[in-house]
Amino acid sequence: MRKIVVILSSCMIFALLLAGCGADEPDYTTEQFESALNKGDNLEGKTVSVKVDEIVPDSAFGYNIETGEHLNFVSTDNPKVKKGDEVVLKAKEVKSVLGSFIISYEKQ
Repeated sequence: MRKIVVILSSCMIFALLLAGCGADEPDYTTEQFESALNKGDNLEGKTVSVKVDEIVPDSAFGYNIETGEHLNFVSTDNPKVKKGDEVVLKAKEVKSVLGSFIISYEKQ
């Protein structure tokens, strides 16, 4: 009986550890994120899964990850990504500039 309790307890602990180590799903896909911004939703603090369409290291805003139709995720720090990479970003601040969205972010 004691062995069964130890085995079941071990299995439960292992399952909890696996669940705790799993990454949370992002709140939005790129398309959903851009659609919500176009509707005027406040998405600061939300996470988005982004496929890097282009990386522009010397834009006016710093390093610019371009994706979607008009999404520009910008940072003064090198995000260390390349075209085609998929990353999850957390929007810190969103601004609309000349028909595009300029979004400061944190990598997740």
